[in-house]
Amino acid sequence: MLFGIVVLALIVPSASADLFPSSGPLVSGKTARLRFGRAAAPKNAPLQVKRAVWAANQLRSKPYRYGGGHKSFDDHGYDCSGTISYVLAAAGLIALPMSSTEFRSYGERGPGKWITVYAREGHTFAVFAGLRLDTTPYDHYIGKWAPRWQTVYRPLRGFDARHPVGL
Repeated sequence: MLFGIVVLALIVPSASADLFPSSGPLVSGKTARLRFGRAAAPKNAPLQVKRAVWAANQLRSKPYRYGGGHKSFDDHGYDCSGTISYVLAAAGLIALPMSSTEFRSYGERGPGKWITVYAREGHTFAVFAGLRLDTTPYDHYIGKWAPRWQTVYRPLRGFDARHPVGL
């Protein structure tokens, strides 16, 4: 069994390298900007933040699917924690998909400088360089559950704020 885990650990990073983008749109300043549903990462952001933003752009045409993104990062649809898992994996910040419950103890407590994951039992979303990535319809995508960048404020009550170490 240990051999199987070691083999899997060696295969996953190489498979993921082809899945996640290594470049994308950039903007000046410290905040990501949204244009026509696609985000541009800040030029001066750490590479992990840029890769997270670019990866999230790949999901904007994917549908919401409960459990999506949990068996594999490469899926046809994504739920909330599958979405955040995909993006953090693209940034090299996690190796395996995580559930909303697992995100409640991810990284360090409190908001991060560049990335903050908000988690509670049953839902997770995150803010990357000032833009919120969420699957719930809190923005102009009324009634449409899907991975999307959103600019409308979302109440944080009941969510635990967590962030990757150093970000």
